[in-house]
Parts: sequence; C-alpha cells; structure tokens
Amino acid sequence: MERPRALSPVPASGRAIRQARHQAIRDLVADGQIGSQQQLAERLVERGFEATQATISRDIAELDLVKVVRDDRHVYASAATLTALPRSDDSMLRRVLGDVPVDVRRSGLILLLVSSPGTASIIAEAIDRSSLNDQVGTIAGDNTVLVLFADEPALERWRDRLMHLQARDGGRP
Repeated sequence: MERPRALSPVPASGRAIRQARHQAIRDLVADGQIGSQQQLAERLVERGFEATQATISRDIAELDLVKVVRDDRHVYASAATLTALPRSDDSMLRRVLGDVPVDVRRSGLILLLVSSPGTASIIAEAIDRSSLNDQVGTIAGDNTVLVLFADEPALERWRDRLMHLQARDGGRP
C-alpha cells in the first residue's frame, strides 16, 4: 500500500519567493516611508515581485505590521520594533495641544476631548504615547476622543495634567 505524501501548502519555489518578498517588505517598512498597501505593492513591483492586494494584505498580517504615526504621517512598521520606542514621551502631545484646540468635557468617569474634524486619532495617538497613564483607555472618533477612567481620583489627576500641558504648551487654560 502506498503511503500518502504530505502536501506542502506552498511549493518550495513559492516558499522561497515568499521569504524573499517578506524580506523586501521588512526592508521597505524599515525605511519608514510606506503609508499604504498600494505604495507597498508599487515598491515590490519595482523590486521584481508580483504583488496583488490579497498577497499584500496576507503579508502584512504574517509580518505583524501595524500603522503608526511618524513625522505626522501614518506609515507601516513592524510591531516588534515598536517595543523599543519610548512609551512615555510627552513631546508629541505637547505639539498636538499647541496646534489643535481641544475642549475638555466630562460625563461620569469619561473625559471627552473635542477638537476639529479629523484630529481625534492624532490626539489619541499622542495620549497613548505620552506619560499620561491614569486612563483605562482611549477611543477616537472623528473630532472626539473618549478617555476612560476607573475612578474619580485617576480622572482628576489626568485632567489636571492635561490642562497643565494645554495651558503651558497651547497657551489655553
């Protein structure tokens, strides 16, 4: 009786091509200039790879790439390299508070940071990168960021620090 052969999901040559494409993607992403799947596909084609949208999406997932803000742009980065970035840097939050007017409102244990249309995600990103850590989490819409707290003292400490940063760096109370 003939033993069934194990089937490889990707032929050896396909596996080698995928590994080479993954390395090319790592190299491209390391430069910090890839902001979209389309841009990544174009750069891969320039390097001689075939790159369909489905292939790019699968590669992004397999390589654990995430979108991050760098120099006021959203670009792809390796999730593994993000752990090396400092977690508590207030410079981005200071910059954002200086550039974007933010109205702070409250509802229970939630602070609502209301700003201009399209700015909520950058405010939330700046908060997440900052040394402000009394919050449970942040949720960004289009012009509103919800900042969630577990208790009253944490909310008050956080709001006081934000207001201090806003007054010092944004010239607003």
